[in-house]
Amino acid sequence: MKNLKVYEADDRMISLIKDNYNLLQSLGSFGISLGFGDKTVRETCEDNGVDTYTFLAVVNYTINGNTDFENDDQISVPTLLHYLKASHIYFLDFQLPFIRRELDEAIDDGDSLGMLIMKFYDSYAHEIREHMHYEERKLFPYVQSLLAGRLDDEYNIGLFTRHHTQADEKLKELKTLIIKYLPPDHQRNNKLIAALHDVYNNEEWLHLHREVEERIFLPAIRRLERTAQQSDVARNISSMVFKNGSDNGEALSDRERDVVVALVQGMSNKEIAEHLCISTNTAITHRRNIARKLQIHSVAGLTIYAIVNGLVDISSVKL
Repeated sequence: MKNLKVYEADDRMISLIKDNYNLLQSLGSFGISLGFGDKTVRETCEDNGVDTYTFLAVVNYTINGNTDFENDDQISVPTLLHYLKASHIYFLDFQLPFIRRELDEAIDDGDSLGMLIMKFYDSYAHEIREHMHYEERKLFPYVQSLLAGRLDDEYNIGLFTRHHTQADEKLKELKTLIIKYLPPDHQRNNKLIAALHDVYNNEEWLHLHREVEERIFLPAIRRLERTAQQSDVARNISSMVFKNGSDNGEALSDRERDVVVALVQGMSNKEIAEHLCISTNTAITHRRNIARKLQIHSVAGLTIYAIVNGLVDISSVKL
């Protein structure tokens, strides 16, 4: 049952923990150490260099489902990034190995069903590791680039969401096996029950971790992307205006200019290919080369470029 209280910056931090002991792990992920005495949430966050508003957004969402923050520009992406990175370390370096040791101690080495349980667990753990490592390789560096005001031509948050899969099916099979396996040996039975309890707890933790990503982190990244795109367009407008419509980089080829014209007229890659009698892959390659040469990464920016440089008349532009 969710706690319906919405916590605020002036509440004492100790009250949050007393009401919701499962926040202890979240404190570590935010980089907040215990020993804060009777300080408020705001005082504790400020002492630890944590954005108070973002901390409360995560806490109130995970405790009571509060979503008032979903489209809020006050959310701190650096704070969220630190939280998610630390959560990965906690889960991959501590929780997954800890539960495996629990299972290993509870299962008879010569039992074939017990070996199957370990196999299911290792498969589940591998899937979780692969997912989190993908985020660390692709998503987190991309977010750091956005924070620095740089766009990536080859990656965006839409590509990430296609990889944001779940390992629920493997976990369901694992839990069913453990429940059916429970041996008559009371000592092993107790150990296996304790391990199963931790499996359920971590299933809930992973669910909340995924929800924080989906409901708080990803919307914040989409806002960052829009800001970076707008800045990119503004920079290029300024560049084109002050350079009298010429660019300092490589000149566009005639075919690349044709592609720009087609793009600002609203054509898709496939339509451009058909219009210019080229393959779709060639059209995509032209688009990448155009973005690289002009450092313009949106159709809006290309539209302005085309108008400023006399490639199209404004009446032919599809808005």
